[in-house]
Amino acid sequence: MTLALELADRIDRLGFDELPPAAVHWARVGILDTVGVTLAGANEDTTRIPRGILVRGAGGGPSLVFGEPARVSPLDAALVNGVASHALDFDDCNNTIGGHPSAPILPGLIALADEIGASGREFIAAYVAGFETECKIATGVHFHHYMHGWHPTATLGVFGAAAACAKLMQLPAGGIATALAIAASLASGIKANFGTMTKPLHVGHCARNGLFAALLARDGFTANANAFEHKQGFFNVFNGAGNYDAAKILPAWGRPFDIVEPGIAVKQYPCCGSTHSALDAALGLAREHRPAPGDIERIDVWTHARRLEHTNRADPKSALDAKFSVQYCVARAFTDRTITIGHFEGREYDDPAVRRLVARVHAAPYTTAQFPAENHFGAEVRVLLRGGTALSAKVDQAFGRTSANPLPAALLREKFGNCAGRALPAERVALLYSAIQGFENLADVRELTAIIAGEGASSRAAAA
Repeated sequence: MTLALELADRIDRLGFDELPPAAVHWARVGILDTVGVTLAGANEDTTRIPRGILVRGAGGGPSLVFGEPARVSPLDAALVNGVASHALDFDDCNNTIGGHPSAPILPGLIALADEIGASGREFIAAYVAGFETECKIATGVHFHHYMHGWHPTATLGVFGAAAACAKLMQLPAGGIATALAIAASLASGIKANFGTMTKPLHVGHCARNGLFAALLARDGFTANANAFEHKQGFFNVFNGAGNYDAAKILPAWGRPFDIVEPGIAVKQYPCCGSTHSALDAALGLAREHRPAPGDIERIDVWTHARRLEHTNRADPKSALDAKFSVQYCVARAFTDRTITIGHFEGREYDDPAVRRLVARVHAAPYTTAQFPAENHFGAEVRVLLRGGTALSAKVDQAFGRTSANPLPAALLREKFGNCAGRALPAERVALLYSAIQGFENLADVRELTAIIAGEGASSRAAAA
């Protein structure tokens, strides 16, 4: 069978009862974190502009636009909420996909569930299936795919979105395979647009396209089941001959589930994940030694060459650009001893005191003398103070980067409260948190969007 059919068979057979408890736990974590950051990003200009185009004058529909009372078509909701989920670059990461695993999947899945209804158990099974699909495809194409310039969150996430939505609609294996094959022609996103509004648009477009592929497959649309392996298929077009290994994909399925290991990396900071190890090191030094910014003569930062390629931005030109500047992020660590959403709003990136310190930050790729060749996630920070005192710190990987080093539940809840609280009153934030903690027990996932919208859950179910 073709890869699309082999994957579809596995997606079709994956039920909630086959999931290990750890997968259900991490699914709740991913849903909680993604809902929170989507609410936080709902009123950013990055979201507001496409929302204005798509929602203004649109007819009603079943699917909620986060941060708005509007309900629109599932496809429009998937796009707008997908943009919002990534607007702050605060959504979860995963080492296998080399990007963000949940934001491509959940906005479309929630929009679809608003239309057709689904239990919490059905929703979690679909989410895990999508997560596993995108990550296992990643094992066959990385890291050439990433280094070549594709944005894997979108180019691979579209397969996760298609798989999850097809499964929630209970398409047969053949239909799921068709959805994946359609998605191969809808994959897009280039890293050249990092640091601009178009990066979050990649995610919204991907969430919509994955849902669209599944809807087309449901209604009998056709595609080539050989869309991955064909000489002009996904692998050869996106990676090129000799730059992928499809044989890695299927044996790794569910061994373990990627949502369990390496798992979900919950971000502590609302900026590019490739800056986070350096931020952990810099914040540790700043909080322990509390050097005055004026006493800092030089800061050296070493991160992996792959990460430095898109974060070596010594002169950020906008708030979004600053999210991808390791120089700006590290300078903020020493001026403020914290990193917040506010540091990436308005013209905060142009703060004169921070700019003076940014000019003293020097970024370079680390060597195998600093970290083992297999470590792609480390960082070292060295600070030279006036008078010759030197401070240094090394971090092997950012805190919370894998399930083996998880962000504590209290910090996760604090992050969710801060994010959701930007769009919802405190009582609704508490209701939403409680509902997600027992997500698998929901009779209808529309209870979740009813809480977000401030509607009675019973009235929403009755209206459906």
